[in-house]
Amino acid sequence: MIHTESAGGVVLNPEGLVLLVSQHGTSWSLPKGHLEDGESPLEAARREIREETGVERLELVRPLGSYTRYRLGADGGEDRSELKTIHLFLFSTDETELAPQDADNPEARWVERGSVTGFLTHAKDKEFFASILGTI
Repeated sequence: MIHTESAGGVVLNPEGLVLLVSQHGTSWSLPKGHLEDGESPLEAARREIREETGVERLELVRPLGSYTRYRLGADGGEDRSELKTIHLFLFSTDETELAPQDADNPEARWVERGSVTGFLTHAKDKEFFASILGTI
């Protein structure tokens, strides 16, 4: 098993909607991805959000913390070959148009805060979002 680090964000638009991305067209998550060599979690979060959604104007509100989970497998279950530590940040943006640039993440959409956990695929992602919902 390998251990990797990923970073991403909870991004709120002017209407208070949350940004979600579809991975491979089969699952939903917050925009995030692996840290590249020499990249800080905050730098990776900004890059991944841009690549997966097209949103570039991000105002950092605050760090939201980190959690660990297994990678999501192609079958929708946990892939225990990779354990990920995911660092998330809260951002706001004035952008509303979405234009994913990453072929592995073909769709992005704005979702009502109360509906986010219903979209998220991985149980640990749902658990983390539920734990911070009252603070965003």
